[in-house]
Amino acid sequence: MESPSTPAQSQATIHRIEIEVDWPPGHVDTYLVDGPEPILVDAGMAGEESATALESGLADADCSPSDVEHLVVTHPHVDHIGQVNALLDANSPTVYAPIGARERLNRDATDLGDTIRRHARQAGIRGEMLDTVVEQSVNSLERNRSLLDPDAVDVWIGDHDVVSIADYDFEAIHTPGHQADHLCYDVDFDGEQTLFSGDILLEPFRSVMIHTGLDTGVEDAVPAFLGALDRLDELGPRQVLPGHGPVHDRPGEIVQRSRDSIERMLDGAKAAVADGELTVLELAQQRAGDRDFHYVLPEVYSALAHLDNAGEISSRMENDVRYFYQK
Repeated sequence: MESPSTPAQSQATIHRIEIEVDWPPGHVDTYLVDGPEPILVDAGMAGEESATALESGLADADCSPSDVEHLVVTHPHVDHIGQVNALLDANSPTVYAPIGARERLNRDATDLGDTIRRHARQAGIRGEMLDTVVEQSVNSLERNRSLLDPDAVDVWIGDHDVVSIADYDFEAIHTPGHQADHLCYDVDFDGEQTLFSGDILLEPFRSVMIHTGLDTGVEDAVPAFLGALDRLDELGPRQVLPGHGPVHDRPGEIVQRSRDSIERMLDGAKAAVADGELTVLELAQQRAGDRDFHYVLPEVYSALAHLDNAGEISSRMENDVRYFYQK
């Protein structure tokens, strides 16, 4: 594995390219698998500075955007699909992406807005804040499908599909929770089992459960994430190449750390509700403190819905707002 200076342990040479982003840990990683048909896993953040960083990282590996023959996408978030169009313009690589993203990227914007508005109202959001949440979600959809046009995807990949790319077989593992369509790719590189894990199995912290945002399925983020961790735990030891943070070889440890984090989050939600009735918005604001609370809204929504469905707390509706309370 090269980062890009660490000697590889197998015949495959994998170069890790860091691209700066504005949130912890400060970078997103793409991975170049060098060879006669260069493979790039994920396409980094959008923007000119990110394009320059990607070109520089490729150049360090004696490669350029015009040399990339295959582009493999773990999930359709802006920091992982930001340079897809630039790569397509440079060389028209074969593009592989999670099959669930096809329907999501083709989502009708008006229908999405209506669904977001309904869920946001149930969360206790009103007025200008409500309009902002809806606008952000619609803009995110339109931005993401401009960055990853479904018509530009050559191969749609489903759970447990094994896709031959250059000289290697990429086995897809559906790992939702952070994003509903998220795939990890397990590859045997000349005897070294390697997992491209995208935004799960991050060493510094557990990725936030965005899942579907406030769209249909928002209440499923917690069980989806826990199920993804279970699937990854079954894989056993291997090298993990994540989308953020350092490369590591401790997937089991990080799986348990993530489970513990989710349990602490659920315990915190139960404790907050024990102090009195709360809406999703109120708990999200409590958790975020001085930070922007919008990114935790889906996670808090799913946590409270999960506890409610499990019978650990209760809820009631009043004027289209759901209030959660201790049983």
